[in-house]
Amino acid sequence: MPNSPSDTPRRITVQRRGPLLVEGPVEVELEDGTTVSSDRFRVALCTCRRSRRFPWCDTSHRARSRPGEGPSCDERPRRDGT
Repeated sequence: MPNSPSDTPRRITVQRRGPLLVEGPVEVELEDGTTVSSDRFRVALCTCRRSRRFPWCDTSHRARSRPGEGPSCDERPRRDGT
């Protein structure tokens, strides 16, 4: 059926120093082929791989200093050493 909710594009918000914000519900396929899903109205996907709840962001990317003073996700080494 045209114009059904499943035809509506998902909005993804890119943040320079943070996760990708995705309008839900979502299903994410991981590198190993497993899938995880969330029925929340918006989810935060980790881009730095520091999250203990990967692929969901747990804000591990945040510096312990005031905004703008600490390293961002893309400036610190990742858990996997890259």
